[in-house]
Amino acid sequence: MKLNWFDTPYYKLLYKNRNEKEARLFIDNILKKINIRPNSKILDLACGTGRHSIYLSKKGFDVVGIDQSKKNIKTAKENENRKLIFFQQEMTKDINMEFDVIFNFFTSFGYVDHKYNYDTIENISKNLKKGGLFIIDFLNQKIVRKNIVEYEEKNIENISFNIHRYIENNYIFKEISFEHNETKYNFKEKVMLLDLKDFENYFKKNNLKISDIYGDYKLSSFDINKSPRLILISKKNPA
Repeated sequence: MKLNWFDTPYYKLLYKNRNEKEARLFIDNILKKINIRPNSKILDLACGTGRHSIYLSKKGFDVVGIDQSKKNIKTAKENENRKLIFFQQEMTKDINMEFDVIFNFFTSFGYVDHKYNYDTIENISKNLKKGGLFIIDFLNQKIVRKNIVEYEEKNIENISFNIHRYIENNYIFKEISFEHNETKYNFKEKVMLLDLKDFENYFKKNNLKISDIYGDYKLSSFDINKSPRLILISKKNPA
């Protein structure tokens, strides 16, 4: 049976050093900007194992986290409580709930094609209350193209991860190969190199309007030539 890279313990191992402090600072900065009420209902779309959902629930919000990975959701469910629930689901499927805010953190978007992206945004709009906010944190494709590191080796817990990155047909691919317990593994990730116009098109067709654009987790102004991130705040049915 073919292994799903996102379900393996190796995926979590490779990315275990993602900056938790920076992630929480980003959430805190966003919450200051959008100023939502306590007990607001939040969706963490593509929540992984739920680390950001958990943090948001501790801030006093009612949080739902969804992810397509059954193993991620199984892990996340260990932290469920009356203000925090998780379930396994694709981003394009109707959740049948209404949310005040929907978050999509850390480039958890653009894995398939434009139709899938459109269907996802359509679903997001459907599940947002009127006046609700959608916040997406994506890569700045221009900086990715400019600064791509083609080959890299990371040694983590006696495993040597060999990483090859390349751009093809407007996707950035990452091939990860390594050996563990005498077994060789090869996995591949890909993300579309979307720009601001792509998101504007998705949003315009789904009743969302961009209100703010930021370029990093400190919420500095977006500069296409310098900013590492493309962070968009949009509103459904703006007044």
